[in-house]
Amino acid sequence: MPRPAILPVIDWKAVFDSGLDYAAWLAAAESAEQRDKLVAQHLALSLEPAVAGYLAALPRPIHVVAIAEDWCGDVVRHAPVLQRMAEAAPMLKVRYIGREQHPQVFARFLTNGGEAIPKFIFLSDRFVECGSWGPMPEGCRELIARGKACGNVAAARKKVSARYEQDTQCREVVAELLKLVDIAASREP
Repeated sequence: MPRPAILPVIDWKAVFDSGLDYAAWLAAAESAEQRDKLVAQHLALSLEPAVAGYLAALPRPIHVVAIAEDWCGDVVRHAPVLQRMAEAAPMLKVRYIGREQHPQVFARFLTNGGEAIPKFIFLSDRFVECGSWGPMPEGCRELIARGKACGNVAAARKKVSARYEQDTQCREVVAELLKLVDIAASREP
């Protein structure tokens, strides 16, 4: 049997270091209208006290590479969630890159073979890849996959929109991101 292709090793520290922090990423937004939506979404979000307390007490640094561009609706919805979490966690460091900035990185994080953002790649304090998230919560990804399978993506997108409307504080996203934070912060298996 032929061996699968071996992907090149990614220097995650270099990728992380090449990214922008949230403020610089917002300042570089292609669209003032989208930037305003990102700001509004960020202002509308709050974390539950238990979540904020957990994040504030992280024992060691966690790095996140966020592949995100301001034109995308899912980025507008979810990047501010990650930022709120980073604000609560001095040890949670996030840097934003575009798809074309590191194409070899983005190619590893396609969604069902398609280009979808955001993608949040969680790295340990030693820049070891520990997991990824995106472009939307797991339940929403499943709805889109089912919509593709039955040939009715439009109906699936309506269901995703309804879920988004019901979860204005993005609690589902926070819960999924917290799992990845917990993994990246692990001191033992």
